[in-house]
Amino acid sequence: MTTSTDHLAARAAPAIFVVLWSTGFVGTKYALSGAEPLTYLTLRMILVVALMAVIALIARPRWPNLAGVGHSVVAGLLVHGVYLAGTAIAIAHSVPAGLSALIPGLQPILTSTLANRWLGERVTPPQWLGLALGLGGVLMIMHNRTISGDAGWGWLASGCSLISITLGTLYQKRFCSGIDWRAGNIIQFLAAMALFGFGALLFETREVRWTAEFVLALTWLALVLSIGSIGLLYWLIRSSAATSVASLFYLVPAVTALMAFVLFDERLDAVAIAGMAICAAAVFLVNRTRV
Repeated sequence: MTTSTDHLAARAAPAIFVVLWSTGFVGTKYALSGAEPLTYLTLRMILVVALMAVIALIARPRWPNLAGVGHSVVAGLLVHGVYLAGTAIAIAHSVPAGLSALIPGLQPILTSTLANRWLGERVTPPQWLGLALGLGGVLMIMHNRTISGDAGWGWLASGCSLISITLGTLYQKRFCSGIDWRAGNIIQFLAAMALFGFGALLFETREVRWTAEFVLALTWLALVLSIGSIGLLYWLIRSSAATSVASLFYLVPAVTALMAFVLFDERLDAVAIAGMAICAAAVFLVNRTRV
């Protein structure tokens, strides 16, 4: 590609990532119509591993050493395993698809704090202001939401997703950036598949209803989310500061909510819509002032 094309692709990548990542919450709601959370995730990982194996056979990437394998397993359990399980369980426990991204949407606050200490990244005062604005916007979107009963377990699962994706993003940047993405992803997906399969064996009936809706959702989530958006996320992690990448997650709840409104008629009030606008401003401020 030419320099101008490379520059255009780099500028478009964050917006593409936000849209693709947001479809994961909507797609998960469709997938859960055909299987329980961990059962659906096991099938998703089986498909992803098979596809990545084909890619690896063609590309013949350099495989990591034993330490790299260990780091890839840890990153896979965090970025794919606990994060995806928490999200699927949240939606299965009555958290609407449009709101299931809210708690993980707080990731930039946690990431910036940890990145400042763990990765040695300097977070500037304007970036702290943007992160605080994003937190306020997410809280506005979340106002008047039920957090008790069955939904309470869903919000708890979302909280686990928040911690997992935050630690996984930082771990990936620190320990896995030098690993070939094709080899590293196969190891990560295998680790997540083992986690999901073991959980499904222990806690679920493992029954699957092979409807067209389930098959289409499973295919989209495997191809576009697990391979496409994860590859794009790791590229962003390698090429940008952790705080700047994490700030993109502020936009995910708003975009997911818009998709859920169109597809499931999940409605938002004026306060929540204002929160979306604040989240967009927060991402602009964090990335505009990055160092």
